[in-house]
Amino acid sequence: MLLQKTMGSIGVLDQEAMERAQKHLDSLIKPPGSLGVLEEMAVRLAGITGVPRPSIKDKVVIVMGGDHGVVAEGVSIAPQEVTAQMLSAILRGVAGVGVLAKHAGARVVVVDVGVALPVNFPGVLQRKVRLGTGNIATGPAMSRKEAVSALEVGIEVANAEIDRGADLLALGDMGIGNTTPSSAILAVLGGYKAGEAAGRGTLVNDEVMERKVRAIERALEVNQPDPGDGLDVLAKVGGLEIAGLAGVILGAAARRVPVLIDGFITTASALVACKLQPRAREFMIASHLSNEQGHHLMLEQLDMAPVIHLKMRLGEGTGAALAMHLLEASVKIMREMASFDEAGVSDLEDEKILKR
Repeated sequence: MLLQKTMGSIGVLDQEAMERAQKHLDSLIKPPGSLGVLEEMAVRLAGITGVPRPSIKDKVVIVMGGDHGVVAEGVSIAPQEVTAQMLSAILRGVAGVGVLAKHAGARVVVVDVGVALPVNFPGVLQRKVRLGTGNIATGPAMSRKEAVSALEVGIEVANAEIDRGADLLALGDMGIGNTTPSSAILAVLGGYKAGEAAGRGTLVNDEVMERKVRAIERALEVNQPDPGDGLDVLAKVGGLEIAGLAGVILGAAARRVPVLIDGFITTASALVACKLQPRAREFMIASHLSNEQGHHLMLEQLDMAPVIHLKMRLGEGTGAALAMHLLEASVKIMREMASFDEAGVSDLEDEKILKR
């Protein structure tokens, strides 16, 4: 089975490469550690790739699209057909992630893993597992077999892009109503109440918010997902695009390619991926802190610190696309900044200077 083989192939960070990267950073014309998170990211990239001075040449944002039966509970103001419509806008480069990915010089790959309507736009990868999930407030989102199929779609897409040359992947999502299953995943895996995990999502007023919390409560009561079994949680209260993105994480980790997670939805995918294979966490970088309630709780569960905080909550991969610039900056510091010897500058830690 592709899923089992992939999870079994995920290793650990290359400590030797990280030590060599840190030693090189400390030799550059700056006080040690003075570039903060940029240095931390450079060292993490070295550990992920096994290359002390890594490079980034081909960046890809993978956007997974899927619909959710729970919208029947009135948990979203936006109509479900917006999912399919937005995939077209993303492909045409006029949606948020399209604009920011172009700015970052990244390709965008759009995958239909579970949109309820037919998606016939040229350029969309047709990998539909089923026509949206079931209503989690009344039963499971999907079968266990369908959850595995969606995970394997993500693994296959990740492998295909890496085979094409991608050395940095970013995650993006599109699915009306998907903050509800994401909140349910957080509630189960983090041990939170529905009201603590649920966020407002898109244009949600107090009345809709109450319906969302009640829907999550019913989903947990009806389905009884097992918090010790990531696949059970995914199948019972998850989403097809959430599953696909978790598969991308696992696939990239197995190939030692870094993955930028985005906001609330993609971090739900990260929670699932790490429940399935805890070692996957080391190959992810949290791009930003979403303004969506519960995202900081997800990052705390993963013990991950976001790179940027711009009060964003659009999703689509927009935060991940922005963080690409900072990740590339960390690589350029590593590869282009001169050492004290190369620049003819006195080392700040030189014993003669320290004695002055």
